[in-house]
Amino acid sequence: MSAPRLSVVVPAYNEAAGIAGTLRAVLDALERAGIDDHEVLVVDNASTDATPAIVESLGEPRIRVLRNARNLGKGASMRRGMLEARGELRLHCDADCGPSLPALPRLLAALDRADVVVGSRLAAGADVGRRQPLRRRIAGRTFVDLCRLVLREPTRDLFCGFKLWRADAAEASYRSSRLDGWVFDAETLAIARALGYRIAEIGVPWNDRAGSRLSMPRVIVPVVVELLAARRRVRAIAEGGAGAPVVEPRVAKAAERHG
Repeated sequence: MSAPRLSVVVPAYNEAAGIAGTLRAVLDALERAGIDDHEVLVVDNASTDATPAIVESLGEPRIRVLRNARNLGKGASMRRGMLEARGELRLHCDADCGPSLPALPRLLAALDRADVVVGSRLAAGADVGRRQPLRRRIAGRTFVDLCRLVLREPTRDLFCGFKLWRADAAEASYRSSRLDGWVFDAETLAIARALGYRIAEIGVPWNDRAGSRLSMPRVIVPVVVELLAARRRVRAIAEGGAGAPVVEPRVAKAAERHG
């Protein structure tokens, strides 16, 4: 079976209230972009609500549900989806990514100069509607800056849930990643850069989702520990040392392709 042009990977946990609307928006965006050859993978992270049943009730043959037997974390869900996807291109689309979908053509166009295109709420062209409360924005920006410093990753908006990957970049980066929690975005981007893949950041429209389930004070200590471990992995990959994960020599293929 030939690979589809684009795989959309949607991580989901207890998204019954909005998942159907998001998936319809995804399908509409693909149609508008002229991408008929696609698949959509919803990675359900052991939801306790009706998320999987709602997705299956849509009856869309090109939407598949991958169910985690237990809650493994968002990073683990994205790793599973990216590595089980078959598309030549792979779009990370969070369950609340609907407002960003009109920017898909611009992300596709940016692949002329990049292997990973990061949708950004901070780059030129971004259009942020509903914002987080100021106190939360300050805490979030401080933590993002910490991640960038620790991993030496210059991408400004590490955690926007709208990113487009070439298949080789996605597979090499996610196979080398280890973080299962929500900081996986920072790790995979830093790994991609260490492997020699080109990363571009494109401003996209975005609305913050009310009622975020993330508590920064509760997660800050374990996350910093994870970041330090990720930094050691990224350094080993960049240096090709004994601690580096074994990955296929895809960077050489990418260099040949972009010649």
